[in-house]
Amino acid sequence: MHAPVFDVKGARLRDQELPDFVFGVEPNRFVMHQALVRQLANARQGTHDSQTRGEVSRTTKKWFRQKGTGNARHGSRRAPNFVGGGVAHGPHPRDYTQRMPKRMRRLALRSALSTKAAEQSVFLVEDIAAIGPKTKDMANLFNSICPDCTALVLLAPGDKIAQRSLRNLANIKYVHAGYLNVRDILGHDRVILPLDALEQVISHLGEDSAKADSNGHGDGEA
Repeated sequence: MHAPVFDVKGARLRDQELPDFVFGVEPNRFVMHQALVRQLANARQGTHDSQTRGEVSRTTKKWFRQKGTGNARHGSRRAPNFVGGGVAHGPHPRDYTQRMPKRMRRLALRSALSTKAAEQSVFLVEDIAAIGPKTKDMANLFNSICPDCTALVLLAPGDKIAQRSLRNLANIKYVHAGYLNVRDILGHDRVILPLDALEQVISHLGEDSAKADSNGHGDGEA
């Protein structure tokens, strides 16, 4: 698997080989789906709440007399079938957190990156920090290599100069390579990796962890 390498002006320099143990695995759709559902669930606050008929503040006086009205017998205005009454079976605060083994999370990331690499949607940039904190120059770079598309940019930790250049660009999102996640990978048209961020991704999802995961986890497809 190969990916093109661009300079800070958007000129294509060469093609660089990507490690197969990160960008060339057989995508596991089931694990990717599970990782995506887990990420969306863990983002929920779970603070939703509704009042039951025992929590609604309304009068306890009997609504109307028992007989002679032609209506059904009711003794409370807090019943769920009345406007202003309580809610039956409504939501209450809960924890939506889901857990997932580390080796499955890494397999999901490898599968997502391999999917993008197979689509030829992984691009590399050489020395992106050389652009400096100039949004215009960064915009010119992405207009050259990724016109009219959305892009996820992975940055190495501490690359604050590139952050200042990227944060005001539409359709561009940046995350630190250590916070790589399935939702962002699959939710953008292109994945842009500076070479220093590529090294961190390979270190995190490297060959040793790939071998350990393959020995302890099957590769069944959904």
